[in-house]
Amino acid sequence: MRVVVPDDYQGVALGHAAWQDLDAEVVAVDRPIRDDEDLGALLADADVVVAKRERTAFSTARLRRLPALQLLVTTGRANAAIDLDEARARGIVVCGTDSPPAATAELTWGLILATLRSIPHEDAGMRRGQWQTTVGGDLAGRTLGIVGLGRLGSRVAAVGAAFGMEVIAWSQNLAPVRAAEAGARAVSKEELFASSDVVTVHYKLSDRSRGMVRARELAMMRRPAILVNTSRGPPGDTDALIRALRGGRLRGAGPDVFDVEHLPADHPLLSAPGTVLTPHLGYVTDDTYAVFYAQAVENITAWTAGRPLRRLA
Repeated sequence: MRVVVPDDYQGVALGHAAWQDLDAEVVAVDRPIRDDEDLGALLADADVVVAKRERTAFSTARLRRLPALQLLVTTGRANAAIDLDEARARGIVVCGTDSPPAATAELTWGLILATLRSIPHEDAGMRRGQWQTTVGGDLAGRTLGIVGLGRLGSRVAAVGAAFGMEVIAWSQNLAPVRAAEAGARAVSKEELFASSDVVTVHYKLSDRSRGMVRARELAMMRRPAILVNTSRGPPGDTDALIRALRGGRLRGAGPDVFDVEHLPADHPLLSAPGTVLTPHLGYVTDDTYAVFYAQAVENITAWTAGRPLRRLA
């Protein structure tokens, strides 16, 4: 049995689980998969593939390039980049793993504070001999707007309350009682964008979430608000965000996810003012990887025994 773990950019996947317990050849790929042909060359002879979130898409066309594939494990309990219908049609078992919620919520606050207080800018300035070149914003007494009050958004809400912020939230089906349980007040989408000093997005990637934060929503935001996005995909309009930053509509932005990953070296976000950019680090922690890969090994072991765990398809 051949097991391939793609998208192991840091080269750490094999150190986070007991892969040696499998009766298998296990190979990790530490570079991005470039295109369909590259995917076929790397994975065509794999019996098992362990996908990391949505880094590599497994579309209908791509699954058809993988004749040996019998088990596809994704980290996390959902992966919008896998064509589950095609997997079922081809007899490919798809399984997921648990995903601890703490890491992404913690990164969210890192991005909020780094953006609001210009921490990367001031750090770089000190290394050049500069001293106090910016004036930061405040959290206490301000309004935190959370788009998507699920298990991640609820954690972010609790920290916002601890900072002394008023917490409001919106999602398409958010009930006021559910928001209150998380320490937030349910509002309309328009009110959230118009009245928040910090907007943070925690919506699962789906057809419903794409295009959720566009020029219309950005134009509603009060000056000088900031926008942070650590959701499972880019639900916004990157061009509109860049215009809002360059035009002074926003104080800053802290995106962790992007339309294109890896972000090209000439991407305009890299030179947009007021940005703190992180390369999709929300779930990239020791504890999260330990869960991802240990459970991936469990899934493979259970599948070989004919009893798949955490099955998605």
